[in-house]
Amino acid sequence: MVEWTDFERATIQNRHSLFFFFFIHHYKTGRYFGAFGNLYNPTAIKSNPMIANHGKVVLHGLDRAVKNMDNIKEAYAELSVLHSEKLHVDPDNFRLLSDCLTIEVGARMGKDFNGEVQAAFQKFLLVVVSALGRQYH
Repeated sequence: MVEWTDFERATIQNRHSLFFFFFIHHYKTGRYFGAFGNLYNPTAIKSNPMIANHGKVVLHGLDRAVKNMDNIKEAYAELSVLHSEKLHVDPDNFRLLSDCLTIEVGARMGKDFNGEVQAAFQKFLLVVVSALGRQYH
């Protein structure tokens, strides 16, 4: 079980980000979303309603982790099985997404994204990535 400081908990529970950044900077993820249509450039990605909808799904998934910070591994058990056994998602994509989210949040927060906030955010995402990749181990 992961132990969270009050600062880490407050930092994580008060942050949101965008999913588009991941698709724009990691085109290879498009192979998992062939039914989403044109994903060949940033403009197409940003205007694609299916990408926006899936981004909401991902962010709601992160909300699940925020609401279950004391047991993210259990909260993500079904998602890990789904991504591993049914969707066959490369688990490295979880790490890439966490990196993109960190960059995006840092860019949006500017100077408020200090070392302490970044460490809390990255710790949270590391736990999420580990939980999502659990089925792969």
